[in-house]
Amino acid sequence: MSNILTTSNGNPVENDQTSQTAGEWGPVLIQDFHFIDKISHFDRERIPERVVHAKGAGAHGYFEVTHDTTHLTKAKFLNKVGKKTPLFARFSTVGGEKGSADTARDPRGFAVKFYTEEGNWDMVGNNTPVFFIRDPSKFPDFIHTQKRHPQTNLKDANMFWDFLSLVPESIHQVTILFSNRGTPYGYRHMNGYSSHTFSLVNEKNQVHYVKFHFKTAQGIKNLKANEADALASSDPDFATRDLFDAIDKGDHPAWNVFIQVMEQKDAKSYRWNPFDVTKVWPHKDYPLQPIGRMVLNRNPENYFAETEQAAFSPSHLVPGIDVSPDRMLQGRLFSYPDTHRHRLGVNYQQIPINRPLSGIKNYQRDGFMAVNGNQGSGPNYGPNSFDGPQQNNIYGTTFVSQALQGETGRFTYALTDDDFAQAGTLYRLQSEEEKTDLINNIAGHISHAKKEIRDRQIAHFKRADPEYGQRVEDAVNNLVG
Repeated sequence: MSNILTTSNGNPVENDQTSQTAGEWGPVLIQDFHFIDKISHFDRERIPERVVHAKGAGAHGYFEVTHDTTHLTKAKFLNKVGKKTPLFARFSTVGGEKGSADTARDPRGFAVKFYTEEGNWDMVGNNTPVFFIRDPSKFPDFIHTQKRHPQTNLKDANMFWDFLSLVPESIHQVTILFSNRGTPYGYRHMNGYSSHTFSLVNEKNQVHYVKFHFKTAQGIKNLKANEADALASSDPDFATRDLFDAIDKGDHPAWNVFIQVMEQKDAKSYRWNPFDVTKVWPHKDYPLQPIGRMVLNRNPENYFAETEQAAFSPSHLVPGIDVSPDRMLQGRLFSYPDTHRHRLGVNYQQIPINRPLSGIKNYQRDGFMAVNGNQGSGPNYGPNSFDGPQQNNIYGTTFVSQALQGETGRFTYALTDDDFAQAGTLYRLQSEEEKTDLINNIAGHISHAKKEIRDRQIAHFKRADPEYGQRVEDAVNNLVG
């Protein structure tokens, strides 16, 4: 029997690493059955716990506009300096189960639901400005390597490093993860990032590409590996406790919110692909521009009803904020609501913590979690002659047209030195103490992987910076003999 990868209906798969897009930079196409088949199955693999971001803590608060952005966006919640919008934020680890330690070496989810007068806008990011992969077709495989081995049910260094070493664009995020920023001191002392590129659309339907940055007002504070390990044993819920206690005693955490702004015309000529989530836009090229401030000032009354049932998605948008051709973002636009429908029910938006203040009026009826009266006796179809809700016929209300070009296909990113450059720069920017911690953290983990996997990954570190790779190699040799 041949060992050819197939879809769930038995069709051979010609490319499992690249989704179908409209042109090399274009958005992902919904006609890509293999990707939809793969991600839909992945979204349903765990019941009822979240597939990723299973353990988290949340709080209520508000966003206040501090700087005028009306030249960039028509979003109403941003239309006046001093305007406040209620919100709910959830922070989380990514790979661990609900019972895992808050201090595990892992990226941290950073999700914020803004309850605006035009519906909910969800900023669904991480505490890192980049990610491990740049095509959504790889996401289920990546997360599997962060979970447990299918035979032993144990975390497995070979799985972890085998995948990363075969997907070398991950090296930028790997460098962040194994620095001390991979073990933040709770949730209050870390930044948040959209990571993805989004589009801001103004009243003239002009588009600017942006990245969102939430900078902690408490200051960055991280744990060293031994401190994180000690807390994992003595207080595995440290971050959850720290956030709750701070708010409970009136020490309300805050984040200053910024954007980076890129003109559309710059996108094609910029050194980095601006839609590649494994890359940052250096601040010297696109400086941070302040827009507002987020404050968390109220704890949930009930963890399950609020924090556990909160459902965030980057596809929850409002007029004036739109998506970009970022492949990973395009995959998340489908995957997040899909997994919420699986975990919470098709009517997850009706659950109070997710319900928009502006209300819901549509023709969706029945199904699990229909908790809003099922929209009463109103018609369940449209168009109709019985006063049902109607489209507003205003162009650009929910999205703006953007030109696409190119043939459909699976366009593989060509691996170049650019995929290693930012990781090397990040290494060189660190102090000697930070470099030593980074090297020791990597060596302690990768030393449990097979030699051929270690060697492959160390070659990537050397390509990012010769000293970086050599120091990892030396530290591993000291550990394994």
